[in-house]
Amino acid sequence: MAEHKAKHNNGSNRGTLYVVGTGPGSLKHMTPAAGEALEKADIIVGYKTYLDLIPGYLEGKEVLTSQMMKEVDRCRKSLELARNGQKVALVCGGDPGIYAMAGLVFEMAEEHDSDCNIEIIPGIAAVNGCAARLGAPLMHDFAAVSLSDLLTPLELIKKRLEAVASADFVVAIYNPKSKKRTEQIKIAQEIFLKYRDPKTPVGIVTAATRDNETITLTTLADMLSCEIGMQSTVMIGNSQTYIWNEKMVTPRGYSGKYKL
Repeated sequence: MAEHKAKHNNGSNRGTLYVVGTGPGSLKHMTPAAGEALEKADIIVGYKTYLDLIPGYLEGKEVLTSQMMKEVDRCRKSLELARNGQKVALVCGGDPGIYAMAGLVFEMAEEHDSDCNIEIIPGIAAVNGCAARLGAPLMHDFAAVSLSDLLTPLELIKKRLEAVASADFVVAIYNPKSKKRTEQIKIAQEIFLKYRDPKTPVGIVTAATRDNETITLTTLADMLSCEIGMQSTVMIGNSQTYIWNEKMVTPRGYSGKYKL
C-alpha cells in the first residue's frame, strides 16, 4: 500500500473510521457530509483511482493508496489506525453500502473486536447517478445485480437474473464486463430475452458524471454491440419502459389512475 506522509494525530482517544462514499465521480455530486468527513480525517485510505478524483481533500493529510483487489488490506489498515486513536476516512466510490466497503468493515471489526467508532457516510450510488443521466428508468420496482463472479458463484448470479427478469423488474447491472470476464453479459442478455421483448430499452452509462462519461440508448437485442466495460452500468427496462426525447422512462402508473 503506497503511503504519502503528513501530520499524525497521536492522541489516545478512541478513534473513528469514516467509511465515505464520494458518489459517481464529479465533486459536485459528492455530499457535504462526505466532504466534512474527509476534512475531519487525519488519514485518508482508498483505491488510487477514487482518490485521484478528490485531490483537494488530500492536502495536508496522510494518504494511503492501493490498487484494485486490495479491499481487505485497506479495511484492515483503516481499522488498525482507528483503534490507535486516529480519525480515518476509508474512501469508496458511489455509496459504501452498495457493492462497496461498509459490509466488509463491519465484518472485520466484528472478527477482530475493533474498539473504534464506525460511521458510514452515504454517497450517490451508480444506480442513482446513471438513472439520472438516462432520464427516469427507475420509477417502478427495480433490482440491482452484479455480474462479477469473484465473490458470488456464477450459478447464483444466473438464478438471480432469472428471478428479476421473469418478475419484470427494471434491472441495473453492475460490473457487467471486464477484459477477462466477457461471457456474463452475454448470459444476462440471453436470460432477459426469454422474458422481454427484444426491443426493450436498455441504457448504458459509463463513467457517470466524469470527464469521459458516455451515455448510450439501445435495445435488449442490440446491447452487446455497444461499448460496455467495468465503469459501465447497464439499465434494462421493464415491459412498460420506453424512450421519449432521448430519455429512458418507466411509467409509475399515474396515467392509468389519473387524467394527465
